[in-house]
Amino acid sequence: YMSFIVPGLIMMSVITNSYTNVASSFFSAKWQRNVEEMLVAPVPNWVIVAGYVGGGMARGILVGAIVTVIALFFTDIQIHNIWVILLTVSLTSAVFALGGLINAVFAGSFDDISIIPTFVLTPLTYLGGVFYSISLLPDFWQGVSQLNPIVYMVNAFRFGFLGISDISLTVAFTVLGVFIIGLWATAMYLIRKGIGLRS
Repeated sequence: YMSFIVPGLIMMSVITNSYTNVASSFFSAKWQRNVEEMLVAPVPNWVIVAGYVGGGMARGILVGAIVTVIALFFTDIQIHNIWVILLTVSLTSAVFALGGLINAVFAGSFDDISIIPTFVLTPLTYLGGVFYSISLLPDFWQGVSQLNPIVYMVNAFRFGFLGISDISLTVAFTVLGVFIIGLWATAMYLIRKGIGLRS
């Protein structure tokens, strides 16, 4: 069981840290009015978005690596496919870094940053197959679980370690790709229009 839940715990730490790093740092820049300087600087919008997302990804992946090292003290970690692990953790951290950026754009106060992680991300993570296989659920709840995007991320990541997954890898990577494209386009639109940034 320890070997089963470790990939889920690693992914949970990656998700949380990728999201909160970007949300807090971008909102801090917005609150201190540093964002306005970036917007008037001769820097393309995609560089601003990529910079914040890259920072969030770096923190998420680093914390995930630390959790992995700590997990080695409690269980043996096997690696089935290192490329699936690396690709999944990179795409997942990018998705949640972009989500954190979008959250920070709309946030009006520091309290607004914690609303999404507390009331959306935490329930989705705990119901995302971190601690159990969705194949153990009745058919109806399996269908409901497949509406949760974190299920696809956790299962693809777990496949990289154990070689087992409740979800097709093709479907999982397709879901990740769609989220990245959609969130990137949204973030670029918000920065370009200055929504929530220009007073």
